[in-house]
Amino acid sequence: VRLVESGGGLVQAGGSLRLSCAASGTIFSGNAMAWYRRAPGKERERVAAISSSGSTYYRDSVTGRFTISRDNAKNTMYLQMNSLKPEDTAMYYCALGWSPRSGSYDYWGQGTQVTVSS
Repeated sequence: VRLVESGGGLVQAGGSLRLSCAASGTIFSGNAMAWYRRAPGKERERVAAISSSGSTYYRDSVTGRFTISRDNAKNTMYLQMNSLKPEDTAMYYCALGWSPRSGSYDYWGQGTQVTVSS
């Protein structure tokens, strides 16, 4: 299984970015997926998640600004990020395949950097 993120970059506060996560080597449509981020000196945190049926979750700090979606035909998940804030600066990772046994996702991408300037 391979996950490849793209779409990160440098943007001014208030701007927008759309992250993509392309998956290969697995049955994409049957898996839950999520976006995580890790800022320097901070713990990794889950930003948003989407189930195989399309149900979504957002952490409070991004609710109303970020939108997670998936295109099963393209084996790709997205994170539309609007009204970006400097505190959104982090490495963003996509994850696939929730495992109740481990309490985590089975597969992870290499990450894409998002930097928001004030």
